[in-house]
Amino acid sequence: MTTSTGTDAGLVAAEDVLLFVNAAITATGQREFRSTAYQQQLSLDFLHEYVRVNYRRVYAASLALDINDHNAARIVRGLLENAADASAGEKRTEGRLIAARLAKLPPQRVYRLFRELRAARVNNRRTRAIMRDWLAARPDPAHDAVKYRSGLKAAARHAHLGFEGPADPDGSGEIGDFLFRPRHRPGYRHRLLDAWRRAHYAQGAVEELPFTVAEGLAARRGVKREVFLERMAPRMTRLERLRTLDRRTGGGDAPLPADVDLTVMPLTRLALYVLSLGFEARGAHRAELTRALRTAARRAAGPHAGSWGRVAAVLDDSYSSSGSGEKRRRPLAVALACHFLLEALAGPGAYTPLWTSGRTDPLLVRPWGPTPLGFRVLDALELGPDRLVIVSDGWDNAPPGLAGEVLRVWRTGLDPDRRTAVVHVNPVYDAAAFDVRRLSPSVPTAGVRDAEDLPALVELAGFAEGRTGAAALYAYLDRRVARFVGDDGAGATS
Repeated sequence: MTTSTGTDAGLVAAEDVLLFVNAAITATGQREFRSTAYQQQLSLDFLHEYVRVNYRRVYAASLALDINDHNAARIVRGLLENAADASAGEKRTEGRLIAARLAKLPPQRVYRLFRELRAARVNNRRTRAIMRDWLAARPDPAHDAVKYRSGLKAAARHAHLGFEGPADPDGSGEIGDFLFRPRHRPGYRHRLLDAWRRAHYAQGAVEELPFTVAEGLAARRGVKREVFLERMAPRMTRLERLRTLDRRTGGGDAPLPADVDLTVMPLTRLALYVLSLGFEARGAHRAELTRALRTAARRAAGPHAGSWGRVAAVLDDSYSSSGSGEKRRRPLAVALACHFLLEALAGPGAYTPLWTSGRTDPLLVRPWGPTPLGFRVLDALELGPDRLVIVSDGWDNAPPGLAGEVLRVWRTGLDPDRRTAVVHVNPVYDAAAFDVRRLSPSVPTAGVRDAEDLPALVELAGFAEGRTGAAALYAYLDRRVARFVGDDGAGATS
């Protein structure tokens, strides 16, 4: 693959790379506000096939970027299914990238990937080794045997895994018997394995199991949902407590529960929770919610906090930010999270937010009305900021196209020296365009899924302006790969 910046081929390759990265960050194959799940999946199928065939090294290197879990799993599967297309050196690099990415993926996503590989009959030596290494690194095999029983069984069969050594630390063979001969033993020494056995006839044992396992058993035994949630609350993870808040507290306007520390939640996930509350609850707990959002934002900003100077933000809270049934209020949550993150990134007192609806209270935003991006961009540019960040799905419709024209005139006539850095981050994948929707060719656009990735995405979006060249983009990918796999050596994309 060429990395030359002096040829049209190099520039086209760089554009293809950025196109794929934007899709891999934002698209999950689920329905969006303006496209169906089928359209999303069809678009992603084409992009993955196109980039894997034409830019395999870049395709693998994408695992080191801030792409979402859905596309990370698809890339791993694509690389393993088509191993014959890679050289020996590429396979070594891919193996390290795959291992590093699987370690970051949620276990249920990895087990689902293993089942897909088994169904596709991908059973080469490298695939089995990757599966065995990941399973051997799991911190508690007995917990996985209970919580992900079918996934672990499928992976064990496919990878020809024997349950001894790291997979069975005490050498008792209990995990193997639990998976494949569950009635062979009258009892298990491991507390969790035995709790699963007893839970089938003793209701009290249900509460000793992981929440997601106990949930199904309790439903089959006819335990009332409210009673079950109250009893399981002490054993739930932080995310499980948050996910079940409405049922445990009585709805979106109920008091905040004492068993959830909101300040430790990831920023975008916290923003989704805040938007799930009713307006009365948001107003009543304004101080707690604001403090939690600002704490999460400062944590996400890290060393970049206060370094961006004067920042103006145009934030989209139009009706389309309501998302879809699968992604309820996701675009609006990203905008809300970006608001607090940009506040942390800007200099002290140097941040100005401009919501498309004209609202000034971020805690009370809701998806409503058209998208007058053009007017808000004008208002922001009049402030003369060092940096303007636009968070929107790009459907500028009040009037249509005004934002693009404003940005074109600003770039070509009023600010050709680029004293104001402008970037557009878009949380919604446009299946028809195979990319996120852009406002103007003169302004870089990056896809965004989690606001926490904003600083890295702004750096990546700079390559879309075409001023740095393809070689700089590939060098950036090389650095990300080296950091991701913990290597100081050369990268995998040049």
